[in-house]
Amino acid sequence: MSPETSKIKNYLQNLQDRICTFVSEEEGQSSFSEDLWQHPEGGGGRTRLLADGKHIEKAGVNFSHIFGQRLPSAATLKRPDLTDRHFQAMGVSVVIHPRNPFAPTSHCNVRFILAEKDDAPALWWFGGGFDLTPYYGFQADCQHWHTLAKAACDPFGHDVYTRYKEWCDRYFYLPHRQEPRGIGGLFFDDLNEWDFETCFAFMQSVGNHYINAYHPILARRKQHPYGERERDFQCYRRGRYVEFNLLYDRGTLFGLQSGGRTESILVSLPPQVAWKYNWQPEKGSEEAKLYEEFLVKKDWV
Repeated sequence: MSPETSKIKNYLQNLQDRICTFVSEEEGQSSFSEDLWQHPEGGGGRTRLLADGKHIEKAGVNFSHIFGQRLPSAATLKRPDLTDRHFQAMGVSVVIHPRNPFAPTSHCNVRFILAEKDDAPALWWFGGGFDLTPYYGFQADCQHWHTLAKAACDPFGHDVYTRYKEWCDRYFYLPHRQEPRGIGGLFFDDLNEWDFETCFAFMQSVGNHYINAYHPILARRKQHPYGERERDFQCYRRGRYVEFNLLYDRGTLFGLQSGGRTESILVSLPPQVAWKYNWQPEKGSEEAKLYEEFLVKKDWV
């Protein structure tokens, strides 16, 4: 028996609305544009974009609910039992790139996938998480972020935060650079170990706690004084974000391989980014501090 998908869809659309509301409140001037689109095999989505604002340089908040005849290789590579199943996938994906280098980039994604075959039981799972990418780190921000990540997990088991925090640290890692993308948070996938209602409740907890985790950080840091040096470093570090999303991110690969809408998938990329050849931070600088104190494996709670 397939789980009811309408209540998942209702939650995800409401989550998209609530995230757009708090981002608009912090921006204060610009508002989101909305682009409705259709998927070739069925379903579609609504992409919302806030760009070139006073405080938010770019924010993409996407909802999608698509149908397909075959799952892409990003999903079936490690799960051959999913081959030759038609599917539906729905989720909300968020990336917020503030203009101020002292305000970190944040990412959140929550999703549900249902894979069906006429002569076999339906298979379903949830996935998602959230992570934070600072350019200039603040201990208080990192502790707050992970405190809320832990609060999202605690009702579901004493070890859930530890497991999904460690998974996040492993996942958002650039092996060719031998460094993490940021300070992590939570990451989970293929979640169906509990009953459907518990798994759904956990996904909701992650989505809801993302708002409470990021909103106060953005509010605190969006007007911090900065200059050209800090802006240059922010653009340089954004290059790492681009490298991860294009080389390793499963969501990006799933979207492109499933014939998803390219503009909506790549809306996560920052508008201004830079690469420098063999650049190293000055010893004792605030830029070096990011590598020495924040881009390291650490228990923040």
